[in-house]
Amino acid sequence: MAARIEPLLTVADLEACPEDNNRYELIEGELLVSSAPGIPHQRVVLKLDIILSSYLREHPIGILVPGAGAIFSDYDAVIPDLAFVRNERWDQVVTGEKFTGALDLVIEVTSPGAENRRRDLLVKRQLYGKYAVMEYWVVDSDNRQIEVYGLQDQHLESAGTFKNNDELDTPLMPGFKLAVNTVFNL
Repeated sequence: MAARIEPLLTVADLEACPEDNNRYELIEGELLVSSAPGIPHQRVVLKLDIILSSYLREHPIGILVPGAGAIFSDYDAVIPDLAFVRNERWDQVVTGEKFTGALDLVIEVTSPGAENRRRDLLVKRQLYGKYAVMEYWVVDSDNRQIEVYGLQDQHLESAGTFKNNDELDTPLMPGFKLAVNTVFNL
């Protein structure tokens, strides 16, 4: 069992961090630092943003936001690559300029490296489950696949892994279909 560093860092501590092109996040009071995402990562995020935004223009059921902060507690603050909230829940989920409640859908695009992959597949999945995110997608460019997790009893459980010509859908967006290979054809 890993030793815990005390005192835990808070969102107030995080807000005092300097602007230095690093991405600072807190999970259970532990500071996680990663460098700014690279071009391949951002191109996948942009492709997903375009596909989902196109659906939402025709079906205005909610709002998709790239790269905004989500503050779940004094000790948990992250920056999802993409977050979606249905219109009827927006006022329950947003405070000021940040997400502060359970998001409907969070999408994280993995960055290169085993530690980044582990963070998205395990650490962030546990965090998002704890705070009742309805659905979580981990987009893995290296393996050209999307892993989908759905909320069950405060845990995000696997709902499937989609790759190649698979079509992904979600109950959060009726009629939405995503051909997985289109995400990675840049």
